[in-house]
Amino acid sequence: MALAHSTRGKVIANSNGVIVFKPTGSTYELHLKADAYAGPMNEPVDVVIQGTARKVYTVPSGGLFVTPIMGTPKIIQGRVKDVTPTHVTLNCGGALVNIKLPTIEGSVELAQGAIQSGRIVNAVLLAGASIG
Repeated sequence: MALAHSTRGKVIANSNGVIVFKPTGSTYELHLKADAYAGPMNEPVDVVIQGTARKVYTVPSGGLFVTPIMGTPKIIQGRVKDVTPTHVTLNCGGALVNIKLPTIEGSVELAQGAIQSGRIVNAVLLAGASIG
């Protein structure tokens, strides 16, 4: 079952099937696939940010972030807000990102224990983060 936690912010650009989303209270400008976005521009809106992980790690400490700050999300690190056997939602310091976990053996490293609520997780994303 996919997770669908939303993030509040503003869509500040929409071109060629990609929006630029600026989460409230952050300096991020996330470029996200949105083939049919017809919502408001430069007004508060809630969007569901989705991605697919290529590699996932539990980590002992560190900040909450999305990198790059401006562009398509490639690496995210955040505290687990919600988890299912196939998906995890990370609070990445200003953005909630719903991630599909990889299924290839060895692509989830649990050096710091199981993925569970409150734990810090780092994920390397496949290209194409989107809004749902």
